[in-house]
Amino acid sequence: MSSAAERSGRAMTGEERRRYARQLLLPGFGSAGQDALIAARVLVIGAGGLGSVTAPYLAAAGVGTIGIVDDDVVDESNLQRQLLHDTASVGTPKVASAAARLLALNPLVRVETHPVRLDAANAVELIGSYDLVVDGADNFATRYVVADAAALTGRPHVWGSILRFDGQVSVWWPPHGPCYRCVFPAAPPEGSVASCAEAGVFGSLCAAIGSVQASEAIKLLSGLGEPLIGRLLVHDALAATWSTVAVRANPQCALCGDHRTITAPVSAPEVVADQARPRLDVAGLVTALTDPETLLVDVREPAEWATGVIAGARLIALGDLAAAGLPRDRRLVLYCAAGGRSARGVATLSDLGYPSVTDLAGGITAWAAERPIVAPTG
Repeated sequence: MSSAAERSGRAMTGEERRRYARQLLLPGFGSAGQDALIAARVLVIGAGGLGSVTAPYLAAAGVGTIGIVDDDVVDESNLQRQLLHDTASVGTPKVASAAARLLALNPLVRVETHPVRLDAANAVELIGSYDLVVDGADNFATRYVVADAAALTGRPHVWGSILRFDGQVSVWWPPHGPCYRCVFPAAPPEGSVASCAEAGVFGSLCAAIGSVQASEAIKLLSGLGEPLIGRLLVHDALAATWSTVAVRANPQCALCGDHRTITAPVSAPEVVADQARPRLDVAGLVTALTDPETLLVDVREPAEWATGVIAGARLIALGDLAAAGLPRDRRLVLYCAAGGRSARGVATLSDLGYPSVTDLAGGITAWAAERPIVAPTG
């Protein structure tokens, strides 16, 4: 990454030499590698599970400027895996919590906070102002925006993905190798992939995948080793295995191919219900629940149900929905954690001929942001 290295116009201070002493001893790294890190600007997308690992390691290594993009606040459910935050930071913006922790770890670095959702409108400007982007996004819409903006601005894209017990890492960087869309040209069908909020995530998996992302970023910035360009690293935490899959640039890729058609970031659609089946927002559900003919159904798993529910709901896990024998003469409203499973449930019941079925957009996560949840009964 010569662009970062070329900006280093000063000698390392004594404090920096003491702090980074063990790193300076590394063969092939030395003062030149450390100078490159000090001069570098890295943007971390998401201060969640992966960002909680990548950002501290980048700060500890001495990356001069670290940007953090996240529009969320710390929730108690984050603390099982997002070790950048603690109990005292619950309810505070994640970028503020992250910045405080990174500066406590290393006051010699600069932290720039961006308490916004990265989208097609701001991605090019944000990513273009950094040397490299580390992607820890938790949804397909953001992932595709990051991929597009990184390719369009020529920035290396250090990507990681986790779900349940499995993780993947790669470096996308055309023309040195493929971009994200070369391998994943489009998002999977809506509702076909559960989110971490719906499927769960093994907490220490974040450390395994995030630490690889941090290593890849440091290697790229310092010119050390062989980055994961053209290779997809796959980790199965349950089997304790790592494997590598070779991936290639696609000459027909719409983003980086010979006849590219994507000239600005394009967001993959979030998981939504069919447009012919309008969803309820929180206010709409509040109104619907005033009608005694409305039956509210929670399609999460029992362990999720136990953490809190919307008052009046009945628990029927998604896998049991078709055989549950729900009444056909009532209005059915489904909800889950974030909206993916409930959308699939709506499709299932509609296909079975239920005349009135809809769901809550954003699930109980959206409800809890505006209304109280209660302890389950029965």
